[in-house]
This record gives sequence, structure tokens and C-alpha cells, in this order.
Amino acid sequence: MSSYRQLLYHIVFRTKDSKPSLCHDYASDLYAYIGGIIRSKNSKLYKINGIEDHIHLLTDIHPSIALADFVRDVKSNSSLWIKTSGKFPEFEAWSEGYAALSCSYLDTGLVIDYIRNQHEHHKKSSFRDEYRKLLTENGVLINEQYFP
Repeated sequence: MSSYRQLLYHIVFRTKDSKPSLCHDYASDLYAYIGGIIRSKNSKLYKINGIEDHIHLLTDIHPSIALADFVRDVKSNSSLWIKTSGKFPEFEAWSEGYAALSCSYLDTGLVIDYIRNQHEHHKKSSFRDEYRKLLTENGVLINEQYFP
């Protein structure tokens, strides 16, 4: 008998101190690189997008990989690429934390649309406000001591 699973996560992480250092001109290169990291982990990237200070991704993580290890590897490998590519000279690092929100496959269309529309969304809302709303709507208790 086969095992079946669907481990979808909406993951959000930001640049260190929310510094706007992810130049839009090269964002597609960064997203392609992150997609390669995810594929190398036998996982599937449904959507990735962001703005100058943070990234959203919707991914199905292979069950052999712990979520914390997955995010650590995506952040550390992409950080190294960013620093060596020369395309993002203002980038220092990713922030230490992240949000990983589980979601139903039935909601993937909504999450993909949300991620796709980041540039429009952030004409009206800051990262801080968006992050607080995402966490609250998903029932995540916010520790104000560590909130960006």
C-alpha cells in the first residue's frame, strides 16, 4: 500500500532588519535559484514572490525533511548565492525568524493569488502590518518581544 501526503506551507521570511535590499530587477533570478533549492529537496514550489524586504513562497515539503531544516537550507543557500551574485549589493542577510503557515490544497489558488499580488498589496500595507495580519488570521500567538 502507498502512503499519501500533502504538506503545503505558506512561508514568509524577511531581510535582516527589513532592509529593502532585494532589487526588483533581479528578483526572478533569485526566485529561480530558490526554486532550484526546493527541487533539490524533492519538494515542489507552487509560487514565490515578494518585494524588496521579504519573500513569500507556497511549497509542498517532502515528508523526509523537517520544516525548520527546509527553511534553514533555503535561507542559507540563497543568502550565499545573493552575496556572491553581485546582483543585490545592499543585502546583508535574512532575518533569523520566519512564518510557516500550513494550508489546505483547496486553498492553494487563494494563496497563490495572494503571493502573486505582493507588489499591489504593499502599496497599501507595510510588511509589519501584513505579517501581523497573516499570523493573527492563522491563529498564531505573536510574541511582541520578537515581532519585527
